[in-house]
Amino acid sequence: MTTGATEKDDTKEGSGAVRPTLEIDDLRITYRGSRGEIPAVRGISLSLNPGDTLGLAGESGCGKSTVAAAVLRLLPPGTEVTGRILLDGEDILAMSFGKLRAVRWAGASIVFQGAMHSLNPVHRIARQIAEPIVLHEGIGREAAERRAVELMSQVGLPSWRAQSYPHELSGGQRQRVMIAMALACAPQLIIADEATTALDVMIQAQVLRLLKQLVSERHIALVMISHDLSVLADTCERLAVMYAGRLVEHGPSREVFAGARHPYAQALSAAFPTVGDPAERRNPHGLAGDPPDPGNLPSGCSFHPRCPVVMDECSTATLALRAARDDWQAACLRVDGPEAVAAPTLLTKGDA
Repeated sequence: MTTGATEKDDTKEGSGAVRPTLEIDDLRITYRGSRGEIPAVRGISLSLNPGDTLGLAGESGCGKSTVAAAVLRLLPPGTEVTGRILLDGEDILAMSFGKLRAVRWAGASIVFQGAMHSLNPVHRIARQIAEPIVLHEGIGREAAERRAVELMSQVGLPSWRAQSYPHELSGGQRQRVMIAMALACAPQLIIADEATTALDVMIQAQVLRLLKQLVSERHIALVMISHDLSVLADTCERLAVMYAGRLVEHGPSREVFAGARHPYAQALSAAFPTVGDPAERRNPHGLAGDPPDPGNLPSGCSFHPRCPVVMDECSTATLALRAARDDWQAACLRVDGPEAVAAPTLLTKGDA
């Protein structure tokens, strides 16, 4: 079961306990540039077991893709990263570069948004899918390309497409190629970063069904990143909502989508109109204002300048995730839970 805060696993081997595929513990990421230090991620903790599916949601700039890039250390040079990222118990942040290269593709892989920008335009599809197999498994290119054709079949691509170039494929077919590449070395974890955003709704539905099927068949962990809560609610078991680099809500995806506790998550859910309702079509729901500048965050709860139910206390203090119930947490003063998760202490505005 995925949890909102990292759980320490002190269980010895042989006890029957399942080791999490991915553990993120108090992850903080700060970019450095001409504007100084920019805090992009501010204390994220998550855990996924084999077969778990987690949706990571939020507006552009909230830190979703930064978290994804950090899992395989794909962040720009000079970025400050603290905390822990454990993949099958090994700390990604402490790995040598040689070990890290072995983990990429084989331990965890990423499906990026916009396959056309990720595929090499001068190489045929089979060769590109085969490349990580050759590098990580040490088999010949001919055998690797045969495996590539098998992977293509698993993601619904005909074998004759193996000799096609990326520009000869549709957007949905190219995205399937990216999924085949992600599966090439049988990783334990797949991160899909806005993998269906550029696709039309019919192809998007096909790709989402494919991801769910592959997770079920291969018992891998999936992190799916999107601004579309409806997609995540339909694809993932659990949903984590980010705002200004923090988790503001985390719980069962369908329940969060239908009855979010944090005002920001509520606003994201309400932004989806009811199909066939003319009143909603004429008066669409939305969220006033823009996300805060990461380099100039407001004091207290970062959402309070946009919050429709803001209280005086919100501008000076903010809570860590609080338990709305055992498997559902939200970071809001209005959440009436039995206790705060990990620590109920109010954070000072300097730490907000």
